[in-house]
Amino acid sequence: MTPVTALYGRKASQGTNWITVIAMTGFHIGGVAAFFFIDRGAILAAIIMWAVAGMLGIGMGYHRLLTHRGYKTPKWVEYFLTLCGTLALEGGPIFWVATHRIHHQYSDKEGDPHSPREGTYWAHMGWIFTGKAMHHDTEVLRRYVPDLSKDRFHVALTTWHWVPQVVVGLAFLAFGGIPYVMWAVFFRTSVGLHATWAVNSATHLWGSRRFKTRDDSTNNWLVALFTFGEGWHNNHHAHPVSMRHGLAWYEIDLNYIGIKTLKFLGLAWDLKEATLPKDVSEVAQESDDAVDISDASPAMGELADAR
Repeated sequence: MTPVTALYGRKASQGTNWITVIAMTGFHIGGVAAFFFIDRGAILAAIIMWAVAGMLGIGMGYHRLLTHRGYKTPKWVEYFLTLCGTLALEGGPIFWVATHRIHHQYSDKEGDPHSPREGTYWAHMGWIFTGKAMHHDTEVLRRYVPDLSKDRFHVALTTWHWVPQVVVGLAFLAFGGIPYVMWAVFFRTSVGLHATWAVNSATHLWGSRRFKTRDDSTNNWLVALFTFGEGWHNNHHAHPVSMRHGLAWYEIDLNYIGIKTLKFLGLAWDLKEATLPKDVSEVAQESDDAVDISDASPAMGELADAR
């Protein structure tokens, strides 16, 4: 059995993923071309689809539900959120979840698929173009995603993850023509990709650290703004199971609000919610004053079961 550390990271990267390179280049060209088709309706559609793919899909679905199981939902809700996630063009659910679970196990160490310690460009997007993170073999998938690998829906959607994007693109083409495709598909997808990639790069380089985790994760308000709350990354690495990332009142976390809304509607339960320890509720944001959790469990502080 090949160690995961020998499969991922910049040192292990070989060759170029040309299909990925061509697809990403095409979407970015389309995103720039959108500025030649200014249309209010198309721009509004792009904003809506950005929330559908980035918030419902990646933040609430791929990340906090599928990867960390921070809450539970009926299967049809899980499948709907997963479908939304495929619209972000970040791969199928099994590949995405496996990559992120590996990242947490080896965060900023050898074997991390996208650590800035191996270069800012590498962490942001280089790992997509030349690494193996999007092309796991069956052995690795079974080890890191045994739950999803047994689900026929997630297996099928991982194989055909590009289909929902094509269907949505054709629907926009029929509804509003080229401007809607340029804005709601190409531009929206390109911006969403860089927002997610910034979680891998920027939040491991710049920001404040409330908790002294074993990695370089930080809380970055700008990344949080563009990812609906995923930028509170140091909080997340300190409490990976928590479906709440913005722990202080001023840390806006729309993904958390979305999950709480599902709970209000009776569509989510068993919410795992971390809160700040009472004695550090206003903890300083400088690294020297950060709360040390290096010898504590991932649920340091209070991990409430918000059923």
